[in-house]
Amino acid sequence: MAYAVTDGAASANTRRGERYSVMPSYDFRTTRLYSDAPLAGGGVVALDRDRSHYLRRVLRLKDGQEILVFNGRDGEWRATLEGGTRQAALRIADRTRPQAATGDLHYLFAPLKSARLDYMVQKAVEMGVSQLRPVLTQHGQITRVNLERVRANAIEAAEQCGILCLPEIAALVPLTHVLAAWQPDRHLVFCDEAADVADPLAALAAVPRRTPLAVLIGPEGGFAAEERTALLKLPHVVRLALGPRILRADTAAVAALALVQAVIGDWR
Repeated sequence: MAYAVTDGAASANTRRGERYSVMPSYDFRTTRLYSDAPLAGGGVVALDRDRSHYLRRVLRLKDGQEILVFNGRDGEWRATLEGGTRQAALRIADRTRPQAATGDLHYLFAPLKSARLDYMVQKAVEMGVSQLRPVLTQHGQITRVNLERVRANAIEAAEQCGILCLPEIAALVPLTHVLAAWQPDRHLVFCDEAADVADPLAALAAVPRRTPLAVLIGPEGGFAAEERTALLKLPHVVRLALGPRILRADTAAVAALALVQAVIGDWR
């Protein structure tokens, strides 16, 4: 039986056969805001019009109220809102959390329609991916991706879920280009509804932990035969199906990333 301890400690204790797992203590009540500016105690971060409008008009925050701010590099800092409605800014106080180490989990996906792509990006960020890489496949129906919208959804997910690391967002390129430049030491979890794998957990258990990883979800039309052939030629490939039912691509993303993180990722 596992018990979550939220005192911020960094160890786990066992007593009478029960394992006590330790989880970090997060402040989920204070508004969190992403800023690309450098963060340091005593500094002042000017806010653009959109951020000012969000804090002042949407959240109705006043001067002197506390905000948590992060930039994906310098950890998380406590700040206070100041400057009135016209020149809103954050005065940085003290650091609440150091920058977390980033994982090495790439997520490759065929583009989806806007609303479902938004959902998939948010969930992938919550699951801890370090890179979002859209790829063009032969049977994909969407051929464009709004990378600014992808970035906005990634930031929103990070702000809401206490995440300190933002994923790299790669440009949309054909899958063939990605495979041609593939890093040979990166293991690829290739999710394919046609795979003859009875136990995906056992298949993943054969992958070494703490190794560079990538997860690939294809289009709803499936992979072309030549794409499967090219994928299976890579040096470290785990081809697996996600159960006995056909999943929509955004559902498959959550299922695959949960499996990977639970078996060989940072959930252990």
